[in-house]
Amino acid sequence: MNAAALLVDARRRRGISQRSLARRAGTSQAAISRIEAGLESPTLERLERLLLVLGERLVCTLVTLEHDVDPAALEAGGRMTPADRLAESASWNLVATQLEIAGANARRSG
Repeated sequence: MNAAALLVDARRRRGISQRSLARRAGTSQAAISRIEAGLESPTLERLERLLLVLGERLVCTLVTLEHDVDPAALEAGGRMTPADRLAESASWNLVATQLEIAGANARRSG
């Protein structure tokens, strides 16, 4: 769930209008509208403040991944230039497209 959905859900559960939330939080109704429409991403601090005004508390937890992440791979990725990252991403997109086409051909001929 993203910040917009969290805020809309909390506000609607409390039966509070955007204007009322804005007044209580010391901001504008337009700002609340932009956040709820996904046009503006609030900082974590701002989202927490808005939710507190609604009587809600944001709780974040860490979850251990099922698979170990190779620290060397993370470090190597961090050393890549933006152009290298784009090239690698494009190559993975090409592979995915080729697999999708192969699967479609197999379904047609199968």
